[in-house]
Amino acid sequence: MHHGFRGRRFGRTSSHRQAMFANLSQSLITHEQILTTLPKAKDLRPIVEKLVTLGKRGDLHARRQAIAQIKDESVVRKLFDVIAKRYAGRSGGYLRIMKAGFRYGDAAPMAVIEFVDRDVDAKGKADKARAAASASDVAAS
Repeated sequence: MHHGFRGRRFGRTSSHRQAMFANLSQSLITHEQILTTLPKAKDLRPIVEKLVTLGKRGDLHARRQAIAQIKDESVVRKLFDVIAKRYAGRSGGYLRIMKAGFRYGDAAPMAVIEFVDRDVDAKGKADKARAAASASDVAAS
């Protein structure tokens, strides 16, 4: 019997799965919209919604709990300073999952997971800033 086991294993060890969800959470908070497989999106939603709830709590212990899970302080800063303030009046339901067809290579069901009131300009903004910073470093040297 398979009672009492939550979540999918995705053919990974528990540490690999934890790292995968930490990376997906970082990307989702940074870009506010990501494309992934439908099962990963369904398992990611409760993780990120709990992180937003930690951000809304806003105390030091909540911040340390979020850092322990996400492992990137700049992403946690955005979570607490930007996203938590945006959803201060909302009591849950911060994310939506929309089906996005099937992947070409293996026909895996794909989905877009995004924040409900997302900042449209956030997608790709961090990548552009990182590229501009590296270009200015190359030009300086």
